[in-house]
Amino acid sequence: MQVKKKMNPVVFWVLSLTWALPMTLVGALIFLALLCAGRKPKRFHYLFYIEIGESWGGFNVGPFFIVSKDPGLHIKQHESGHAIQNITYGPLTPFIVSIPSMCRYWYREFLVKTGRKKYNELPPYDSAWFEGEATRLGEQNFS
Repeated sequence: MQVKKKMNPVVFWVLSLTWALPMTLVGALIFLALLCAGRKPKRFHYLFYIEIGESWGGFNVGPFFIVSKDPGLHIKQHESGHAIQNITYGPLTPFIVSIPSMCRYWYREFLVKTGRKKYNELPPYDSAWFEGEATRLGEQNFS
């Protein structure tokens, strides 16, 4: 049985602050604004997150993520998987992961809220390559 190595935190932060700097800066600004608004930061392994609202999931911006209150392990792993994608794809991340992920999420919500579909009629969330990869990376690196 082959054991997969987990991401080294030092390597993660060096890449986040170099190759993946654009998303890291955006995430840091959002995080700073939320801190100034009185939100309390939390840690998940070597990433930072803030909880806001209820029952909506989350989104990732580099080494930072925002999630609904009391997120389960799956959500935190998934959003952390997007952080690994950020250091993998660097400045391309917004175009090949973040924007498509956001558009897909809101399109699915639109279909459900307008009564065109029910959640159980939609393809599985991880059926899009960038979502499935985020889940796999998160589970592999943040168990």
